[in-house]
Amino acid sequence: MLTLECPCCGVKAEETELQAGGEAHLKRYGPGSTDEEFDGYMFSRKNPKGVHFERWRHAYGCGKWFLAARCTATLEVFGTYPAQSKEPPADLQAKIRAKRPNWEGYK
Repeated sequence: MLTLECPCCGVKAEETELQAGGEAHLKRYGPGSTDEEFDGYMFSRKNPKGVHFERWRHAYGCGKWFLAARCTATLEVFGTYPAQSKEPPADLQAKIRAKRPNWEGYK
């Protein structure tokens, strides 16, 4: 079972206490965007085998959203961080690179 630590309240929660929110760090497009930009935002998602960044909500806890980095092949969790982050923290990226030397980065 997937276990994530909520960075907001510090509780280690199993996935049954959490709600998945999809891919993290998406650039959102609104009014004034082109059809291609909006289509890309709505329908184009990465689906990697390996390191992936996701949004999660601590549904049966504090109720707050946070972001997590994990491996989709092994379910290894590299870490969690606040949802307001524009990109994964440098220490988390370093931790991933140490375990996955060929990792190309989060973008």
